[in-house]
Amino acid sequence: MFARVKSLDAILATAEKKSLHRSLGAFQLTLLGIGSVIGTGIFVLTAAGAQKAGPGLMLAFAIAGLICIVAALCYAEIASMIPVAGSAYTYSYATVGELLAWTVGWALIMEYAIAGAAVSVGWSGYFSGTILDQFFHVHLPAALSAGPLVLGGAPGGFINLPAFLIAGLVTCLLIVGTSESAKVNAVLVMIKVVALTVFIALTLTSPSFSAAKFNPFLPAGMFGGFGTGVGAVGAAATIFFAYVGFDAVSTAAEETINPQRNVPIGLIGSLLFCTVFYIVVAAGAVGTLGGQPIMGPGGVPFPAGSEELARQCALPQYAKELVCSKEALAHVLRTIGFTKIGNMLGVAAFLALPSVILMLIFGQTRIFFVMSRDGLLPERLSKVHPKFRTPHIMTALTGGLVALGGAFFPVGQLADISNAGTLYAFMMVAVALLVLRSRDPGRKRHFRVPAAWLVAPATIIGCVFLFFNLPYQAMLFLPGWGLLGLVVYFLYSRNHSHLARGIEGSEAAEMPAPPTPGT
Repeated sequence: MFARVKSLDAILATAEKKSLHRSLGAFQLTLLGIGSVIGTGIFVLTAAGAQKAGPGLMLAFAIAGLICIVAALCYAEIASMIPVAGSAYTYSYATVGELLAWTVGWALIMEYAIAGAAVSVGWSGYFSGTILDQFFHVHLPAALSAGPLVLGGAPGGFINLPAFLIAGLVTCLLIVGTSESAKVNAVLVMIKVVALTVFIALTLTSPSFSAAKFNPFLPAGMFGGFGTGVGAVGAAATIFFAYVGFDAVSTAAEETINPQRNVPIGLIGSLLFCTVFYIVVAAGAVGTLGGQPIMGPGGVPFPAGSEELARQCALPQYAKELVCSKEALAHVLRTIGFTKIGNMLGVAAFLALPSVILMLIFGQTRIFFVMSRDGLLPERLSKVHPKFRTPHIMTALTGGLVALGGAFFPVGQLADISNAGTLYAFMMVAVALLVLRSRDPGRKRHFRVPAAWLVAPATIIGCVFLFFNLPYQAMLFLPGWGLLGLVVYFLYSRNHSHLARGIEGSEAAEMPAPPTPGT
């Protein structure tokens, strides 16, 4: 199992013979990266991050961004060497072997699916609360706006219909084609960048802005303690979700023109842009409205999203607090006197979040595609549509699962659970970089990580560090999901993999696809 390492030449040969259409340039990739990053974290999780860290939310964004930047450097070097779909899964297959690669791919499947469903639910909240209520004065009943499985003891509904529909629409768009999806995404990216720029300008120049509101800067401390998920580092572990999806740029390598140049630009450029943007937006929100958490017994913040916090937020003295808002940025603008602009920012979030869903489903389908192409999943799933040149079967299956997740499950702690899988994948990319530097130092690298023997270990340490600052429920979910993946691997994948059958490179690519039903 550990000796099954797929050679780089075989991986590149497979991709060359059975490839996806190349249509994305550096600018499109950067926009795809920005589209996948700016969204859920800043529009949905700002309040939760402030409840964990207070004004230290700014530091939390910086910590999470720094770890993502060193991880992005590792991604950029390997993606320029292996410009194919598959991201961390493919890189692991070429370095540490099939079994560990399977665990990485399995973790990525969890990451993208849970994140996509969570963002769908977040979009549903903006659609119901801002679009229907504020503009059309239509109240969508709970039976159609919330799933039955609501955490915290709150009454649930029957189905979250808006979440189900938006995931379905995004799936259809992805089936039509990558280039068409990228064009729509570019428009959405511009809308949310303009909206956040307006937010920054209004808050930083507002008479309500005061440096005194940043004091105390770390009311819950730097470290909240093992498994608590509070403090600046605990907030960083949650805010890390705001960066989920930037690695989807590397999954698009096989559909990129001149990937050796454009993939590193897309990865690092989008991440640097988003990190600076996040910190400035957080400064505007805290400086105008304040961001102190609501403390529980012993001076520890009530857990974000908990029943205890909900009861506190229902009290009149906390009604306008940043940490109590479900539409944090729009709430800030409404509170400081910009009600109409606040509503328009809510509209921007309503328009922006589908681009995040798009990139999450996009990323997962490409992971599925390559695992199927390697024989670890049924090869039928990797069939490419003759007209649209997209893996339509897997896209439809993935989108359907995300839609069902959004329809029947709550956001709850999904961000933290998704982060656990992401951190594992990022760590394995850094491990793959070190293995390739040692095993294949002479191979041409169009992009080289400076001080790789410092950057890669820093990535590994940073990912492990954030993982152990997640709430303990999220930490436990990853090994549980991993055990299920091992069952699938030993029952099916181990015996069906192309390496197990002695098939590599172009031989795998030339295998005929199974006939579709009715042919």
